[in-house]
Amino acid sequence: MAKVLREIIRINEELCDGCGDCISSCAEGALVIVNGKAKLKGEILCDGAGACIGHCSTGALTIEKRESEAYDEAAVALNLARTQQPSRIPVGAAHGGQLPMAAHAGGCPGSAMRQWNDFPPASPSDVRDSAPAALTQQPSRLRQWPVQLMLVQLDAPFFRNADLIITADCVPFAFPDFHQRFLSGKALVVGCPKLDDLRHYFDKLTQIFKVSELKSVEVIKMDVPCCGGIAQAAVEARKRSHGTFPLTITTIGIRGELQESYRV
Repeated sequence: MAKVLREIIRINEELCDGCGDCISSCAEGALVIVNGKAKLKGEILCDGAGACIGHCSTGALTIEKRESEAYDEAAVALNLARTQQPSRIPVGAAHGGQLPMAAHAGGCPGSAMRQWNDFPPASPSDVRDSAPAALTQQPSRLRQWPVQLMLVQLDAPFFRNADLIITADCVPFAFPDFHQRFLSGKALVVGCPKLDDLRHYFDKLTQIFKVSELKSVEVIKMDVPCCGGIAQAAVEARKRSHGTFPLTITTIGIRGELQESYRV
């Protein structure tokens, strides 16, 4: 089978302790434990999305970009049927049907890459005119999808020559004016340094910084100890990628106040 250059899981067997936590987190059933170590059943079964990485406590799983067999939805459906796991592949894909245009390479339409420059109105006029001011929807400044750092592609077009916001996922909930203050005209990635794999964050940010020729990066984190990891990952990734763009660290308090912002 011909090989293509794409993202795919990499397993460091020296770090793997065979716990098996990655098995249940892989929607494609691509992983198996053999002789106490996680193994990839076949390259065609791995979509490269990295959902398993956050469930690995030893850091044995990472995503790398290399030549491998192309991901095959039909093979995944067959594999899941053999192991009696419910298929998460869109109906028709396993029978030679075409996936919807919005479908992600991993079979999840919700993580398909999109980019736009126009924005919806604040709210429909019939709703805006009759709704209390507090209920009026403010216009979104989001210009892309997906936003999760674990899901975005390394060479996504919305990163090219962009001003990039890297934010902890609690920030938009705590800071009421996030879209207007931080997001307008910028690319965005979101993550949780406590729940996700910081090593993967560092590796992925390094690759994004290398290929995207970013204009600037701002890391927005919460004022909690675990949140410092996302800033550190960005600082180290810039160093590793030899980036020359300005990097700003901004901290938001847990009650939504803007505490400090400084350049590193």
